[in-house]
Parts: sequence; C-alpha cells; structure tokens
Amino acid sequence: QVQLVESGGGLVQPGGSLRLSCAASGSIFRVNAMGWYRQVPGKQRELVAISTSGGSTNYADSVKGRFTISRDNAKNTVYLQMNSLKPEDTAVYYCHALVERAPGRSPMWYWGQGTQVTVSS
Repeated sequence: QVQLVESGGGLVQPGGSLRLSCAASGSIFRVNAMGWYRQVPGKQRELVAISTSGGSTNYADSVKGRFTISRDNAKNTVYLQMNSLKPEDTAVYYCHALVERAPGRSPMWYWGQGTQVTVSS
C-alpha cells in the first residue's frame, strides 16, 4: 500500500506563515504528480497547488504569489510554503499524489489524512 503523511498544520495569525510537508511511503516505484487540496465544511475540496514529475507547477488563483509548492523527489516528499496567510485560508489541507507502485502498472491517486490550518487572531 501507499501512505501519505502530512505535517505542519496549526494555528497562525493573519499575515503569518506555515510550511506543510507530506511524505509518501510504502510500495512505491515512482511518484508522479504531488499536490495539495483544501476543504472547508460544506464546500467541495479544491486544488491549492500541484507539482508534476516534469517540474511544472500550478496554483489556485487565490494563493498565487503567497504559496509555493516544492518537492524532494529523493524523499518522495512535497512541501507547501504558505505566506501572508488570510482567514479565508482556514481549511483542512490534504496531500494528493499520483503513484506508480510497480513498472508497467497504471498510476493511482492517493490522499493523505489531512492537516488543519487555522488562520485567526
């Protein structure tokens, strides 16, 4: 199986920063895309940022210029540096990864368990 373990969430004041981490482990041949989604109660989960295996990145308009996604491919880990945080960034943040478990097998998407980010004074 494949596990995604997130860390780094917490409570921060508006204007502050947090760094989320997500490490993939288990039966992994290759990790392709890795990214972050977020969800608030009553709303759909939305893409925050994603990084492909080719190195390209994509961000939600609401976080462009404030959040930065990066990866350590040797550690199968993705990071989300969040700066200038706003109360509307409050959500549960989920790691999402496209993983090949063996050569020739179709890649599958996996989710982490989520980490709470609360932006409040």
